[in-house]
Amino acid sequence: FSIMTQALTFAGMLLFFRNETGFGGNNGFTDFKTILGFSISAPATRATLFFATVALLAGSLLLGWRLARSKFGRVLTALRDAENRLMFCGYDTRGYKLFIWTLSAVLCGLAGALYVPQVGIINPSEMAPTQSIEAAVWVALGGRGTLIGPLLGAGIVNGMKSWFTVAFPEYWLFALGALFIVVTLYLPKGVIGLLRRRGEQ
Repeated sequence: FSIMTQALTFAGMLLFFRNETGFGGNNGFTDFKTILGFSISAPATRATLFFATVALLAGSLLLGWRLARSKFGRVLTALRDAENRLMFCGYDTRGYKLFIWTLSAVLCGLAGALYVPQVGIINPSEMAPTQSIEAAVWVALGGRGTLIGPLLGAGIVNGMKSWFTVAFPEYWLFALGALFIVVTLYLPKGVIGLLRRRGEQ
């Protein structure tokens, strides 16, 4: 699933970079002025988009929390840890993987729909594989198997990205790769795991 998703996304990025497709080429879509008839630059509209983003985040966390504690979530955990054993128990693992993949795609689509009006531009570079790599680093840094971990990781990584892309833009990808290696070797459970370990001491 992950390899095919990355391949199709990369192919889509190359397609959208072509000017003749009508998607704006390198520039992408710009000059967004209204959404549902409301001016994007209006303070009320921006506040509404912000609160809608917060509501989507809270709803996604609640959904993830409910799924993780349900029978469906336990099946997904078994699917992650021992897919072959789950298949021998009679479960259709493809159906579970397809469902959770589709659910994640829906959440990504909703996030993108809220992201574009707030930044005012979207171009094909947002489909680059590095974006997916960053998301993987968020999870690894914050803490795998947790809901709060990826949020914490996203905050740390994007804070670093904001600083690096201003001070040393050409070294950002090297820093991101180094961060992933360090986390994998020395923080296998991420920042959340480190905080829990210190709390137990």
